[in-house]
Amino acid sequence: MYVGHVKEPTIILEAMASYDLWIWNAFFGLPGSHNDINVLDRSPLFKDLSEGRAPLVNYSINGHHYTMGYYLADGIYPPWSTLVKTIPYPQENKYKNFAKAQESTRKDVERAFGVLQARFAIVYRLACFWGCDTLNDIMKECVRMHDMIVENEHGTYIEDLNDDESDENP
Repeated sequence: MYVGHVKEPTIILEAMASYDLWIWNAFFGLPGSHNDINVLDRSPLFKDLSEGRAPLVNYSINGHHYTMGYYLADGIYPPWSTLVKTIPYPQENKYKNFAKAQESTRKDVERAFGVLQARFAIVYRLACFWGCDTLNDIMKECVRMHDMIVENEHGTYIEDLNDDESDENP
C-alpha cells in the first residue's frame, strides 16, 4: 500500500511553507500511491477550507479587501477561491510574470523540505523498520525542531550578507 510510482515504499508529506523556510502546516502519513486529489480529500487543512474555515488574515489587492488567505496549488486541484493555480500557457506579459512569480514561490516549499531533509537524516533515509504512527511522530517532531531552528536563526542570513558586503566595500 505504501509503494509509490518509483516502486519503493513512500509516505506523502503535505506541507505549507513560506519563503523564510518556516513550515506552517504539515500533514504526514498517507500512502505514497495516493494522488493529489486523494491527499486533498484527507487533509485536515483542506477539510477546514472546504467548510469555509481558515486562519484569519487581512490584506488588500487592487483595492479589494480579503480576510481569507490563499494557497498556491498544482493544476490538478479543484477551482476553489483559496487555491491559486498557475496559468499553464501564459501569452501576455502580465500573465507570464504572474506564472513566473508563482512558480518561484512554490519552490519555497521544495526548498524548506530540502533543508528539513538536510538537517535530519532520519527524514531523508529509509524508515522501513517503524510503523506509520511512529513515522508520523518523527515527522511532526522534525518539523517542530526545524521551525525552532528557523525561528532562532531568523535574520542571521541577512546580517551575514550585510557583514560580507561591508568587508568588501570599506
